[in-house]
Amino acid sequence: MSDGAIRQAATGELQLVGVLDYRTGPALREAGRQLIQASTQASLVLDCALVEKSSSVGLSLLLAFLRDAKAANKPLSIRRLPADMLEIAKVSGLLEVLAPQA
Repeated sequence: MSDGAIRQAATGELQLVGVLDYRTGPALREAGRQLIQASTQASLVLDCALVEKSSSVGLSLLLAFLRDAKAANKPLSIRRLPADMLEIAKVSGLLEVLAPQA
């Protein structure tokens, strides 16, 4: 398993990858905030297909990134949440807030 990372993929697309947990969360939080602020795109997509494993930290990151995007007036859509993140979102009642796309 690889450490978590967030990176610019295609124009307007960010990728969240690797393991999202208490070890990787703080650095990912800051890196994501910076990428969102630096983007010149009117809207962004966060692709989570390459997340290998996630604790509740992963959902916390998604919520923080949604707040960052809102503050920057850039709608952010979340795409391809892995099964473990979907399950945590369901149990936590966050599916509607996250509105993930397949």
